[in-house]
Amino acid sequence: MAYNTINNLTNVYNFYMTTYAPKSSTPYDTHKKSELRNVYNSIVKMNKEAPLFILDTSKESQQFAVGIKENARELRNTIASLGGLDEEELLNKKVAYSSNEEIVSAKYVGSRKPDTDFPSYEVEVQHLASPQVNLGKFLPADEPNTLSPATYSFDVGIDDLNYEFQFSIKSSDTNNDIQSRLARLITNANIGMSAKVITDDKGGSALRMESDATGLKDGRKAQFVISDQRTSKTAGVVDYLGLDYTASPATNASFLVNGEERTSTSNHYTLGNTYELKLNGVSSEEGETASIGIKTDVESLAENINTLVKGYNSFLQAVSEYSAVQPKSNRLFNEMSSVARVYAKGLTSAGLNLNLDGTLEVDNNVLRQKATSEDAKEAFSSMKGFTNSVLRKSNQVSLNPMHYVNNVIVAYKNPGKNFASPYITSAYSGMMFNSYC
Repeated sequence: MAYNTINNLTNVYNFYMTTYAPKSSTPYDTHKKSELRNVYNSIVKMNKEAPLFILDTSKESQQFAVGIKENARELRNTIASLGGLDEEELLNKKVAYSSNEEIVSAKYVGSRKPDTDFPSYEVEVQHLASPQVNLGKFLPADEPNTLSPATYSFDVGIDDLNYEFQFSIKSSDTNNDIQSRLARLITNANIGMSAKVITDDKGGSALRMESDATGLKDGRKAQFVISDQRTSKTAGVVDYLGLDYTASPATNASFLVNGEERTSTSNHYTLGNTYELKLNGVSSEEGETASIGIKTDVESLAENINTLVKGYNSFLQAVSEYSAVQPKSNRLFNEMSSVARVYAKGLTSAGLNLNLDGTLEVDNNVLRQKATSEDAKEAFSSMKGFTNSVLRKSNQVSLNPMHYVNNVIVAYKNPGKNFASPYITSAYSGMMFNSYC
């Protein structure tokens, strides 16, 4: 029973993440106890006077409720990434640059104060981190296999864990049938590696297996090892298909930082708790480097505002996609777009133009001119006010997405003489378990 419950929860979570939720995870998704307590108190207060209604549990409503909540979370995280959720820090986040994006790109991840001197680096990439690749034997794809019909198995050792794969082979199975079956079996197992069938110009096919991770930690000789020497079922498929042949071993990234050699098991590297580097390519010649540093205040501000506008426009676009099936989505769209209309005059003076569809468009030339003018602080006060208002609205939507679902109100509570019902806003959570429980 416990195993089935865990399986169901895993299926629900995977379905939820792939169907409804934006594909992102950030440090801003973690919270302190005090923050969680504030969220709970907000939910209690919000629902104390809320009317009672009959839920619309249609598939469209389920997608809408969970979808807008997750898009609101995404917008909140976008704003948080621009310097934090404190009003004084909004839009003050520094932005890193790389002089050669083809070699390495950089992202600022530090927490230094704006007036701090930021270090700069010269990075030369000698070798990228790579995954392990095993390549099986090329066998005639359409010819019957020569193995005896039976239930076969083999073991895969990866990340200090061992997995056994069992499958049946029939006399009528071709080599390609077996390879395709194993490719699906390995990939769908989600154990940290994938497999696919490749072909050659002679009509042969082989199984290609690749680790998800790159590089090798100290003491490791391989990302994964395939064997059927001690497997529980019939052995022989590893040798027949050549699954244990390592065509390309996993390698670590090698690069120089200001002439000092560094290595990493992946192509991502945090430098001095200030920059997150992504190694994109190898230097074309010895001595070719990419300069890493911090952009000027004007450039950082311009990029922060462009990121904010992109997140705001993406939220409006996501909401508008539900207009045909959820009438109340127009209400949310108008509420969010009205925030921009309130600050339209100030935004326009700072280089942000309000379009007829409610979205914003950045005029970077005006933005940079205003950022270097004497009245820059006053000009961008509207920008911070707009950002704070959008943040408050996204928090509200995230707390109670059911407010915008097309529900039927059946009764209003007696003001001041009722009990709190803090779980009403979590009705959408049960929607995720539909068909699973």
